[in-house]
Amino acid sequence: MQIEKLRGKELDQLFKAVLTLKDLDECYRFFDDLCTVNEIQSLAQRLEVARMLQEGKTYHKIETETGASTATISRVKRCLNYGNDAYTMALDRIVED
Repeated sequence: MQIEKLRGKELDQLFKAVLTLKDLDECYRFFDDLCTVNEIQSLAQRLEVARMLQEGKTYHKIETETGASTATISRVKRCLNYGNDAYTMALDRIVED
C-alpha cells in the first residue's frame, strides 16, 4: 500500500491538525494559509471528478464541467477502482450531512 510509504511524523502532524478543524470557516482559514489557491482548487477538482465518475459521467462531460485533464480524471478513476475507497467514504459522508 502506498499509505505506508507516506507515513511519517510530519504527515501525522498535518493530518492531526486537519482533524482539529471545527467548521468550514476554520478549514478555509487553515487551507488558505497552508496551500496556494491552485493547490486548493486542484484538491477540490479531484473530489468533484470522483463524484462525477461515481455518477457515471463521461470523461468528456467531466473535462468540460471541471476543466480537469484526462490524466487527472484517469488517476481519480484508478483510485476509485483500486485505491483505498477514501473518495467513496468521504463523498458518502458529505451526502449524509
